[in-house]
Amino acid sequence: MPLVRIDALGADAGRLDALSRAVHEALVETIGIPDDDRFHILTGHDGTRSTLRYDDYLGVPRDDGIVYVVITMRSGRTPAQKQAMYRRIAELAHAYAGTEPRNVFVAVTENEPIDWSLGHGIAQYVTPSGQPPLSAPHAPSA
Repeated sequence: MPLVRIDALGADAGRLDALSRAVHEALVETIGIPDDDRFHILTGHDGTRSTLRYDDYLGVPRDDGIVYVVITMRSGRTPAQKQAMYRRIAELAHAYAGTEPRNVFVAVTENEPIDWSLGHGIAQYVTPSGQPPLSAPHAPSA
């Protein structure tokens, strides 16, 4: 269950949606997440009240088309899977949102199953059934 945060400079709702679709499809294709496993935080920055900073680190010339994609996911993917994921995100961001691949900056943070609660205040990945516990009946009032 990756949690994805996408920040883009000058992005309206349509561009954010296209970037979200690009990242999600890349995750499904390259690391095998289920199609209904989409948890994305999408933020467009207007350059005035909120903005993004970047440089040309490692010789990659970036510009105001910059998109930061931060993915938090359970550990266990191979380096080859991650490389395929980065490449596919850049390809689909270009195809769906017109983002130049050089402007797609991706960072991955990995964690363990115990680090996730997907609702009901339980850790579904470590709870045997993955289901919320049954509620105990209320004691009769006096």
